[in-house]
Amino acid sequence: MTRATPLLLITLLASLLAACSGPQVTVREGPAPRHEKDRAPAAPPRNLDQVPDASPRAEPRSRYGNPASYEVYGVRYEVRDRPAGHTERGIASWYGEKFHGRRTSSGEPYDMYAMTAAHKTLPLPSYVEVRHLNNDRRIVVKVNDRGPFAEGRIIDLSYTAAHKLGILRQGTAPVEIRVLAAPPPGAAPRGANVSYYVQAGAFGEHTNARRLRQRLQGRFTVPVEIHSSGQTAGAVHRVRLGPLQDLAAVERLRAQLREQGLATTTVSTLEESGHSRPAAHDQREDEAP
Repeated sequence: MTRATPLLLITLLASLLAACSGPQVTVREGPAPRHEKDRAPAAPPRNLDQVPDASPRAEPRSRYGNPASYEVYGVRYEVRDRPAGHTERGIASWYGEKFHGRRTSSGEPYDMYAMTAAHKTLPLPSYVEVRHLNNDRRIVVKVNDRGPFAEGRIIDLSYTAAHKLGILRQGTAPVEIRVLAAPPPGAAPRGANVSYYVQAGAFGEHTNARRLRQRLQGRFTVPVEIHSSGQTAGAVHRVRLGPLQDLAAVERLRAQLREQGLATTTVSTLEESGHSRPAAHDQREDEAP
């Protein structure tokens, strides 16, 4: 949770005009006070497990936070030009309430309840898959900030991202990060068949996932299944409907689920040479469940 802000980036951000953020974030101008200790929120939302991962998409680099290089504590960092496919192993940490609503290096307000992160050299924004090397949990976050500058740490996660990865209590954990490419909307590799699944919920308890599946079964023409990932103690159980073969059908199903008060995520699977793998351009529904 230890962070530092590059002087160069503070200077750049000081020139930013006030910008609007989501209704849950009140923008607080200026850097966080050095003497203030970072901490977890006193009363976090109960549905953090259902916050969708960040969804990789093509977008221009941020106007702020992308100098060719910058210096912090006597160390010079060079921002990567072409990071797609970059992998890295090291220690992940997280940051919370002290920085909530403060400007990130990209200029966006920091939202500790969003799936975001800070990295020292990746372009802003970038999309990164983070894998916990001890429990094999995986999340996808949007990198929109700089840091962490504590020795040995490679990524600083938002409070919610740290919660979903399972590192809140210990504060740090060994991880592997992988930069995800974001193809143009609707793009898929040649020769690949794309199937779509609509995710209606993700749970730490299998009982809750089973309850939602029972609620949805029989109401739709597509199968409702539970997909579990991770080890038994830290598994995530996702309720998905599908497969669907086109985005029009996906949007119709998502609209039906929204009528039942469910936020959804679209997961696409590419079939290549008899093998399946998740696509890098999954879409998400940004509504709260």
